[in-house]
Amino acid sequence: MMLDAILERHSVRKYLDREIEKEKVELLLEKTEELNKKSGLSIQLAVNEPQAFGGLLGSYGMLSGVKNYFALVGKDTDRLSELCGYYGELLVLEAQKMGLNTCWVAGTYQKNKTVCEIASDERLVCVIALGYGENSGKPHKGKSIEKLYKCDGEAPEWFIKGVESASLAPTALNQQRFVFEYSDGKVYAKSLGGFYSDIDLGIVKCHFELASGHKAD
Repeated sequence: MMLDAILERHSVRKYLDREIEKEKVELLLEKTEELNKKSGLSIQLAVNEPQAFGGLLGSYGMLSGVKNYFALVGKDTDRLSELCGYYGELLVLEAQKMGLNTCWVAGTYQKNKTVCEIASDERLVCVIALGYGENSGKPHKGKSIEKLYKCDGEAPEWFIKGVESASLAPTALNQQRFVFEYSDGKVYAKSLGGFYSDIDLGIVKCHFELASGHKAD
């Protein structure tokens, strides 16, 4: 199911004025709590809260109709952005499985109007817009697989499968500034820099590990 969600999920920026069903909200809250316990993050789900995106009838940036979102919050450490990317993408894929649409949003929202609790040692990294989209989005052309990995010798089939899945992951401005390396039986995921590249690294690691069944350091 998760692999199907990876294939089907595309960024959606325009949302219908349709509430998310109560049972789906409850499932998302349960999943959020589960992932927070596992990761140590403080991800929060805001429902029927349009102010961060300019109000119910307004639009902000390139998004419109957004009134539900995940606020990705956690202790302000060097790995916070990467962790938010990894665990936030797991929530994105859970939402996709429920027939909901999503969009990672790092800049085009009003941070000071975001509804979430942030402790003194925590930071809000970004949000993920959530709801029923006007459409299901569309795929974007990315880099060839060969440009996304390095390998000593012949790459194992599971490694290639993981990189292919990572190539489908959302990244800021579709920049795909990452590379996976396979050496001595281990996988290393590296950021090549760029806007929000630490968040992107967490997202692509999530895709790689789900598809390959192997961990990426």
